[in-house]
Amino acid sequence: MQAHAPQTPTAMPLAGLKVVEMGQLIAGPFVGKTLGDFGAEVIKIESPQGGDPLRGWRLQQDGTSVWWQVQSRNKRSLALDLRTTEGQDIARQLIREADVLVENFRPGALEGWGLGYEALAKDNPGLVMLRISGYGQSGPYRDRPGFGMIGEAMGGLRHLTGEPGRVPVRCGVSIGDTLAALHGVIGVLTALYHRKAHGGPGQVIDVALHEAVFNCMESLLPEYSAAGVVREPGGSALPGIAPSNAYRCQDGVVLVAGNGDSIFKRLMAAIGREDLGAAPDLAHNAGRVARVAEIDAAIEAWTCTRGVEQVLAALTAADVPVGKVYTAADIAADPHYQARDMLLEQTTREGRTLTVPGIVPKLLGTPGALRSPAPRLGEDTDTVLAELGLSPAQVAALRERGIVA
Repeated sequence: MQAHAPQTPTAMPLAGLKVVEMGQLIAGPFVGKTLGDFGAEVIKIESPQGGDPLRGWRLQQDGTSVWWQVQSRNKRSLALDLRTTEGQDIARQLIREADVLVENFRPGALEGWGLGYEALAKDNPGLVMLRISGYGQSGPYRDRPGFGMIGEAMGGLRHLTGEPGRVPVRCGVSIGDTLAALHGVIGVLTALYHRKAHGGPGQVIDVALHEAVFNCMESLLPEYSAAGVVREPGGSALPGIAPSNAYRCQDGVVLVAGNGDSIFKRLMAAIGREDLGAAPDLAHNAGRVARVAEIDAAIEAWTCTRGVEQVLAALTAADVPVGKVYTAADIAADPHYQARDMLLEQTTREGRTLTVPGIVPKLLGTPGALRSPAPRLGEDTDTVLAELGLSPAQVAALRERGIVA
């Protein structure tokens, strides 16, 4: 494992970009993390009463989630009660100087606090405001509560996961939230480019969880439009593309993608089935799809008599895409992950060393960096408020009333 080389702020691509993050849990904070990884100054506003609930999710160490250590690196924490008039006034001051505001409350929440875009843009016309919600800021469902798993279902993904005829299964991570966050990052960077290159004002970016998922659903809708085809779950296979599946070995499972025409021939030669590789009707994908059950059976007849490592070695030598199913332990020990600087060592505020995911994407000229560990709740409240011009006495008065922490 390698520690990421520290970067000077001026060397980073988003240095000087000021971001206020009002989101909590996953989608909004993932946006802030991504921008912070590339040098943006991210001030995270949290409730003084416990902060972001993610602080308490899943495995904890020293009373704080280890997930939090990843999600909130490169951020500062301002514990501020946005339900109070004083808290809202402080937020306005902060946003007045910001380039980007990220929020993932239900639609209308910020407007109820006097923090809607029109009000904020009067003082900061260049503000780029990213709004992530379950169903978007408009439409008949806008006021419904929406979490990532609901967005995955509405976006069409959940119907395709799992085995045919069984209850759809969940992806093991919050993929709907993360897809929404990545679309949000794209929106922020696009809006900032427009503002700089064309002299335009700021704008609102409206990301709905289900739409972010739906945008990744490939030919799902066109197939229905063209032929009334409703795509169904395919288990471990990729329906309509063959062969591409998971195959049992003596000691585990391998994934084989032999769906390219020339790759298929090499795969069949490697497993001793040159007859299938030479069959004219299997030369192209459409023919292979028609005989996919036979092809899959032939591949598994070969894999099930060998160990995973034997299969990986043989198919890699044949230049066939193949891989095993990685666990966390496999990732932590993998030399390629290490060589690509994807296993970073981070020291928490409590002094513990934690291995965390590296930074993606990799900018070779101006790479991102792990500049600071995740903050304690309200760790930067005094500093941020001082930067806004509040005196220590004013901050103490706000703290005594529970408006800040």
